[in-house]
Amino acid sequence: MSGKHVAVLMGGWDSERQVSLWSGEACATALETKGYRVTRVDVDKAIYATLEALRPDVAFNALHGSWGEGGAVQGMLETLQIPYTHSGVLASALAMNKDKAKLVLAQVGIPTARGVVVDRFAAAKEHVLPPPYVVKPVAEGSSFGVIIVKADRTHPPQELLREDWPYGDRVLVESFVAGMELTCAVMGAPGEERALGIIEIVPNETLPFYDFDAKYRKGGSLHILPARLLPDIYQEVQMLAVGAHRALGCRGVSRADFRFDAEGTGELVCLEVNTQPGMTATSLVPDMAAYSGLSFEDLVAWLVEDASCNR
Repeated sequence: MSGKHVAVLMGGWDSERQVSLWSGEACATALETKGYRVTRVDVDKAIYATLEALRPDVAFNALHGSWGEGGAVQGMLETLQIPYTHSGVLASALAMNKDKAKLVLAQVGIPTARGVVVDRFAAAKEHVLPPPYVVKPVAEGSSFGVIIVKADRTHPPQELLREDWPYGDRVLVESFVAGMELTCAVMGAPGEERALGIIEIVPNETLPFYDFDAKYRKGGSLHILPARLLPDIYQEVQMLAVGAHRALGCRGVSRADFRFDAEGTGELVCLEVNTQPGMTATSLVPDMAAYSGLSFEDLVAWLVEDASCNR
């Protein structure tokens, strides 16, 4: 480890820039404590030239958002032949585009919420699905652009007609699944992946749902680890998380999010797979790793040592 030069890529220009800066700084500090030589890189559109000049041994990808998670930066790193962390081009692109990921997951029998992709103007004109339902951009994270349409809402969401709507014109409309919010991380070399613990997320009751504030504001949500599930359900969630990771071709660490209607229909669905989960002070994967006996510093170091091209 000693002397290996790691460029931590953070920031960028996507909507999740601030989250990425938090993740990147936490990871850079952790790597320094493990003896790596670290360069913090606040990514701008000259990043290719920056990395070509730096020529680090490894690029630690702490970017969040469609460019940093959707395959573009991964393709650039492949071109530069700089080993990098997390998932490769195809897995990143699939997971970031929620509608494409749902198709892949369905092929291997992983349940997802019933949904349809439509133009945002069509979704604002009439109810595309019977309420309650959820509207979300097809390629965003951190709950940006998510709208929950409750059962008693008469009109479709007019927020979609905003002139400054920044999340693209295609939206995914999914049936709302009531119940518990669950998440499970997966890590390990291909063929040896293992699920970590499952967290039950309980948002602060003052917040409308598990939104940006619930994710990143101190006290925004309560993380219950291990989740309050019967053993057979706990094992099923872990099995589904590993199955989703493998089906999409993820590498390094991923995190799958679920809803489980424990007190109603018993429905369990996978909402999405995150190929570059947050690594902030309030993030979920570090909590799950710690529960499994892996410190934050060791987790970040493992990601660096797992880095490669052709992922």
